[in-house]
Amino acid sequence: MHLAYPAVLAALLFCVGLYGVLARRNAILVLMSVELMLNAVNLNLVAFDVWLRDTLHSGQALTLFTIAIAAAEIGIGLAIVLAVYRNRGTSDIDRLRDTAESDDAEKLPDSAVTDDADTDGTGPPPGRTDEKTGKTKKAEATT
Repeated sequence: MHLAYPAVLAALLFCVGLYGVLARRNAILVLMSVELMLNAVNLNLVAFDVWLRDTLHSGQALTLFTIAIAAAEIGIGLAIVLAVYRNRGTSDIDRLRDTAESDDAEKLPDSAVTDDADTDGTGPPPGRTDEKTGKTKKAEATT
C-alpha cells in the first residue's frame, strides 16, 4: 500500500477537525473536532511507522501515548463544559466569552488605603485593607 492513501486521508480528517474547531460554537462539538484532529495524527503516526518499517515501532508507541492524552483531554474537557453549563446555563462559546467575569469585583475602593503603620511592628502592614473582611493586601511597589 502506498503512503499517499493514509496521508491524504489523515490530512482530510485533520482539515475537517480544524474547520470544526474554528467554525463551531458549541463546546462539545469543538472537543469532538479536537479528537478528530488527534485521530488524524494517530493515523499518520501508524502509516509512517509501517512505511519506514521501524523495528522499535515508535510510531505505534507514540500513538498509544496520544490516545491516553486524548482520553484525559476529553474527560477533563467534558467536566469543564458541564461545570460551565451548570453555572451559566449555556455551552455556547461566544456567549461564554461575552459573560466573562471582570476584575472589577476584586478591586478594592481607594478609600480603604491605609498608610499609617505602627512603629513597633504589631499592627497590620501598610497596604490596602478591605473594609468588609478586614484583610490587608500588600501594597504594590512603585518606582
